[in-house]
Amino acid sequence: MPTVPPQTSAEALLADGTTVELRPLGPDDHRAVLALHAEGMSEESRRLRFFGVSRNAPVQAADRLCAPRPGLLALGAWAGDDLVGEADCELLDHPAETAELALAVADRWHHRGVATLLLEHLVHRARADGIRFFEADTLFGNRAVHQVFADLGLPVEHRYTQGEVRIRVPLEESDERYRSAVDERGRLADIASLTALLRPGSVAVVGASRRPGSVGRTVLGKIRRGGFTGTVWAVNPHARDIDGEPSYPSIRALPAVPDLAVLAVPAGAVPGVAEECGAAGVRALVVLTSGLDAQEARGLMHACRRHSMRLVGPNSLGMAQTDPGVRLDAEFGGAFPRPGTAGVAVQSGGVGIALLQRLAWLGVGVSSFVSLGDKYDVSGNDLLQWWEADGRTDLALLHLESFGSPRAFARTARRVTRTIPVLTVDAGRSTAGRRGAASHTAAAATPTVTREALFRQAGITATRSIEELVEAAALLHAQPLPAPRGAVAVVSNAGGIGILAADACAEAGLELPELPAGLGELLPPGASTRNPVDTTAAVRPTELALFLRALEREEAVDAILVCLVPTALREPSGQDPARALLEGPARRRVPIAAVLLDQQVPVCYRGCADGGLLPAYSDSAAAARALAHARDRARWLAEPPSAPADAPDCDVHTARSLVDGYLTAHPDGGWLDPLTTADLLEAYELPLTTSVWARDEHTAAVAANGLRGLGHERKVALKAYWPDQVHKSAVGAVRTGLATDAEVRAVYREFDERFGSELAGAVVQPMASPGVELLAGVVQDQVFGPLVVLGMGGTAADVLADQVARLAPLSERDLTTMVTELRSAPLLTGTGVAPPVDLLAVRSVLARLSRLAEDFPELVETDLNPVIARPDGAVCVDARVRLERRPSFDPYLRRLRRPAAAEGQ
Repeated sequence: MPTVPPQTSAEALLADGTTVELRPLGPDDHRAVLALHAEGMSEESRRLRFFGVSRNAPVQAADRLCAPRPGLLALGAWAGDDLVGEADCELLDHPAETAELALAVADRWHHRGVATLLLEHLVHRARADGIRFFEADTLFGNRAVHQVFADLGLPVEHRYTQGEVRIRVPLEESDERYRSAVDERGRLADIASLTALLRPGSVAVVGASRRPGSVGRTVLGKIRRGGFTGTVWAVNPHARDIDGEPSYPSIRALPAVPDLAVLAVPAGAVPGVAEECGAAGVRALVVLTSGLDAQEARGLMHACRRHSMRLVGPNSLGMAQTDPGVRLDAEFGGAFPRPGTAGVAVQSGGVGIALLQRLAWLGVGVSSFVSLGDKYDVSGNDLLQWWEADGRTDLALLHLESFGSPRAFARTARRVTRTIPVLTVDAGRSTAGRRGAASHTAAAATPTVTREALFRQAGITATRSIEELVEAAALLHAQPLPAPRGAVAVVSNAGGIGILAADACAEAGLELPELPAGLGELLPPGASTRNPVDTTAAVRPTELALFLRALEREEAVDAILVCLVPTALREPSGQDPARALLEGPARRRVPIAAVLLDQQVPVCYRGCADGGLLPAYSDSAAAARALAHARDRARWLAEPPSAPADAPDCDVHTARSLVDGYLTAHPDGGWLDPLTTADLLEAYELPLTTSVWARDEHTAAVAANGLRGLGHERKVALKAYWPDQVHKSAVGAVRTGLATDAEVRAVYREFDERFGSELAGAVVQPMASPGVELLAGVVQDQVFGPLVVLGMGGTAADVLADQVARLAPLSERDLTTMVTELRSAPLLTGTGVAPPVDLLAVRSVLARLSRLAEDFPELVETDLNPVIARPDGAVCVDARVRLERRPSFDPYLRRLRRPAAAEGQ
């Protein structure tokens, strides 16, 4: 059983975008459950549900479902005040891991995904309670129920007997097919719910005033001037008309129900206006108002959830949709974004204005723009799914200061980035100080490391500024990707500029390959074809064009960076060498970027003869960074989809008993003692060296003798222990190389004198054979989930700071790249002097840590340091584990976000 009950209720989207609340049924729901079965279901539906017609069946169902008893889980789906469906399971006597399942959905709510959504949440709760199988009896002709099980994504077993079907559903937690099915249902529901927001047929601006320059008046004017193809109304109880167009006193007074309402009213009025919109049938809100307090936020969210409205904001700049069939400009920033194919979502309105302005300068058009504001509901994850399906967007640009569900976001982004580039400004970076009382793993898990892991695994291009974002977007939008190797040929008409560009490429991690000397025949006398290439200032456009064509045919070249400075040397026609870039095709076999040092703007497009666009930069470092981002995307796309990391034979039952037992005895959590730590790691087959607990010097000496008798090396290590111990080596609590009983006894007495009453005992371990010392561990982030860290270990782990990190669950590919991305990777793979270590053993440690962290969110810190890796295996000689009570949480379960502000936190 989980140590903390799961969240008791959640809101989620049905297939048509309707919001329902899912929560357990209780005694107060008896009347609603009775109404569902007696009034909401036809006689035929009741016959299929109860295997016959009985007047008492609805009453009996209500009595059973609303009387709490052990072994019964019953969930209801509520649309407003109406119970529209229920799913329940009850433990069978034999075996206790199997539960009998039943479903009921009101007739008018059929084919909207109620049953499937209820089942997903029931599966989650059942797994948390240790249930491994669902079983259900259905009539052979109940096609609707059979289809629900077929579409669920879990394996289904059928047994047929005399017109009935016995269904058995194993609840495998690691079933990727099930997660993919849940993802697809969530994606379709999300898109359906966003249609009223991003493709509305009608809009009301509530709070549009007569005062020029006010937010409401500005947005109303922009919608009207922007050519919105639908109907727009102004709502203001104090004005009969605005700018010569009628104004209405309320949403209820409008001649029809708008799809979307834009709210520009005082904070105190927001909840009431939202409730009025919802009651009228509005399906989406954009709230421009800022400064809502906790009560106002709760009122706004309650109205949105109760009435199935999607919400952008509050504190939003607004949104824009450039689709020619919509043309909606409902924001109070600058000019209407140029129509195009880049989807843009930002949290900060100021960042949104700056980004749209730079995209306009560049000439990149926007498919849709959304200012998320305080992000109570609609998030970057929602918009990625919309852009994936809208048929227009081929580039996604994000500015996200926070993540509601990073693991769900990463899963969506991992899918979307396979088809369109997703770029972000990595906002919120910080240099969080290392906590003195934390493990080495926690010290490595800074916010920057965690966000980098998220972006790396999701294939997101993370930049450090708006300028860098636009620079990278310019290249990705107009040029092909380089080969994953990323070898760049630098060409310039001035040697010094070429050298600076080569330095910029090297600093960006790009390779500069050697070029064939024969290419020099295409250039003027005195030119150098060493990379960087110096064409000299005498190069003519025709010569440069021929050279570039030859260069792009070279297998050693994956990208070309051309740097040109203005000179007084011109052809008689007065044209300079830049003509060679513009008269050729814009898109070539390899990407090409220009650096024009006389250019006044940081980046812009130059039109080519074929109508394509060439990105031109004013600075070589910017162009090199853009090429490096393109190289990284090419590498990510070249990585085949990877299976989850394999960690067989984990004893989850034993580990659960250990974790629950400790937290029962220590409700506030803490660091596990050495024996419990060893037992927990052993349950997941993590290779902790033999450890013997000793409470006095005599027991320590006996333990040392016993280890020698087991065939270990003669020498042992002695480690003092007391609760909440920090770093043992730093306080002299570790002594190694003890060869005799006398040495063991003397060291124990020394510990006793030094640490006094703090000392609880000592751990005796055999000395491990030498090898490469590694750090492997996990930190549970409250928002991002478990982060797995691998690095160089030992007492200098923090000083060396050679670590890589990935968010769990790890894939088989992650196990490989975590090793190869270490700066010290040659020590593991073999340097020619020392043999390679057992990389399979290192991979196994990482895979098992990932599985342990996923299975037990209560493990907030796990620190294995050092793990000694050798050619014949890997062994951990010191481990620390800290537990805290944490709720059971499935990041992939379909549910809408609950922002802290709206919860009154």
